[in-house]
Amino acid sequence: MKFILRLLLTALAVILLANILPSVEVDNYWIAILVALVLSLLNLLVKPLLVILTLPVTILTLGLFLLVINALIILMAGGLVSGFTVDGFWWALLFSLLLSLVQSILFAFLKEDA
Repeated sequence: MKFILRLLLTALAVILLANILPSVEVDNYWIAILVALVLSLLNLLVKPLLVILTLPVTILTLGLFLLVINALIILMAGGLVSGFTVDGFWWALLFSLLLSLVQSILFAFLKEDA
């Protein structure tokens, strides 16, 4: 149940950011839910592999390279979902930063009491 709520809140964040950022487009609400699902799968399966492969660069940049990995995950989701487009790396980077911020605000409402 909590996964479904997190998925729907992520879809809400994707729609919100697509309306704010001019170079990010989502066709409809179902596409936003699909983007949220694809992002969660990519973060579960692909991101750990990328983190391990780029560990030396991540250490040299004191962890800032993880932002690049997040942007690449967003670009991968844009390539996999046909109704979701991001126009370039810098927009994907900004989208990933803002998505993390909006998700942390929205997920704060899902906290369980003690």
